[in-house]
Amino acid sequence: MTSVPTRRRSWLFTPATKPERFDRAAEAGADALIVDLEDAVAPADKATARQTALDWMATPHDGRPEGGIVRVLRINAPGTAFGLEDLLALVRSPAEPDLILVPKTDSADTLRLIDGLLTESGKATRLVALIESARGVALAEAIAQSTPRLDALFFGAADLAADLGAEVAWEPLLAARSRVVNAAALAGIAAIDSPFFALTDEAGLRAEVAAAVRMGFTAKAAIHPRQIAPINEALTPTPDQVAEARLILEENAKGVGVVAGRMIDEAVARKARRILAAAGQ
Repeated sequence: MTSVPTRRRSWLFTPATKPERFDRAAEAGADALIVDLEDAVAPADKATARQTALDWMATPHDGRPEGGIVRVLRINAPGTAFGLEDLLALVRSPAEPDLILVPKTDSADTLRLIDGLLTESGKATRLVALIESARGVALAEAIAQSTPRLDALFFGAADLAADLGAEVAWEPLLAARSRVVNAAALAGIAAIDSPFFALTDEAGLRAEVAAAVRMGFTAKAAIHPRQIAPINEALTPTPDQVAEARLILEENAKGVGVVAGRMIDEAVARKARRILAAAGQ
């Protein structure tokens, strides 16, 4: 099955009703564009938005950020009529998004069902599970290991906060975030953090993405192009970090060593490999 690039730091949401914005996402520096059929589209516009998105995703595309932005289609929840229509339209069309973002994922069976539909239609499209409910968090480990087609877990702060009756802020959702990161690590897949919703608070965005990186998230979503640069900056290792990571791997290959006063073992080497992967190396 085709692999989607691992260097996907920033994911930008764009309504499927705004095709003129699709190409601007790459210009803003986003690694992945999420064409949204769900929350950003009114019920009366669903059919038109769906066709617009599928037409765009049917055009030639190599799936690499360096040659074209990663294309992600957020369908409507599979348990709704709109979601079922999205899936049927996709498998019957020539469109092949790199990824499908599946909202309201609270069952491994849902992902296996979508996997089966994609396999039957011959599509290599991979899946991202949006964990945004109390049930989804509780079953995160099972969801993360549901199918080899699953590429990442995506933490959805807004809907989860509504489910919990909590504030959409870092501290109230810390335990849920941690569980999603742990489930992703257990399955060996990526973990993507929720967007930061205060558009004019760049300091708040920088603080939250820094906290997400420290927790282990490998990417963060955005709802406006102006958020892309701070996200990419936080998730891109510095030249010094890259150089140290290379030195760590060189020393580790010789056995237990010391770099910058730290004892080097396999755990440190694993972190170094993640740094190089995040740097695109």
